[in-house]
Amino acid sequence: MSDKPASDTPPDHLSVNPRNPRFDEELLRRGVGIRFKGRERTDIEEYSISEGWVRVQAGKSMDRKGQPLTLKLFGPVEAWFQDLGAEAPVAKKG
Repeated sequence: MSDKPASDTPPDHLSVNPRNPRFDEELLRRGVGIRFKGRERTDIEEYSISEGWVRVQAGKSMDRKGQPLTLKLFGPVEAWFQDLGAEAPVAKKG
C-alpha cells in the first residue's frame, strides 16, 4: 500500500506508461475517466490538467526502442475516478 492519502479527484498529471515517472498503478486500478475538449476519451496515454494537454498514441507507429509514438494535443482536460460512479468529483483547470 502507498503512504499517499486517498483522494476523490485524480492527480493533475498521470501516465499509463510504467517507464514514466508520473505512472501510478494504484490510481490507474481505480479507473480514471478523461474528458478532452468536451468528449470522453479512452485512448489517452498521459494527461496534464493544469497545462491543458493529453498524449495519444499515433496509430501503430513505434519509435526505435519499440515504444509507441505519441502526439501531444492541447485543450481543456477533465479527469475523474470511475469507481466513484456518476457523481464523482471532476478535476479540471479553473
